[in-house]
Amino acid sequence: MVDLARRGFFRGRPRPRAENRPPWALAETAFIDACSRCDDCRQACPQGIIVSGDGGYPTLDFAAGECTFCGDCVRACRSGALQQGEATPPWTLKARIGTACLPLQGIECRICGEHCDARAIRFPPRLGGAAWAQLDPETCTGCGACFAPCPAGAIIFGAS
Repeated sequence: MVDLARRGFFRGRPRPRAENRPPWALAETAFIDACSRCDDCRQACPQGIIVSGDGGYPTLDFAAGECTFCGDCVRACRSGALQQGEATPPWTLKARIGTACLPLQGIECRICGEHCDARAIRFPPRLGGAAWAQLDPETCTGCGACFAPCPAGAIIFGAS
């Protein structure tokens, strides 16, 4: 078993940063124990968003695109670190809109909403300025489609 906290300490990073794992990944500790770092999931991802992260474990890079939840990574995983159960959501990742959002600075921008197929990001009219982005966490799938096009880097992903 790999002790990420210890490895991070020796790298000058006392606490390991949270990684966004591929869809249907086991809980972090179980994932680290099960994952063989074979890169099969990375090679199977048609979107190319699964990359090698800290320690060679697969992580997501939404700058490369969005997750379509196709399940190719799960089917390619031989170690059992990714397991798609019936009616199991792919993950608990949700987008959040950070303070760098351009409408919060008075600049009109709706790019994230235009890329959100789930329509989880809305821009209700606002008196006296640009409409602010409002994200509905219940509708957000955490697919990452809004991340790359955001010119301000204001989209943040984390567990809900």
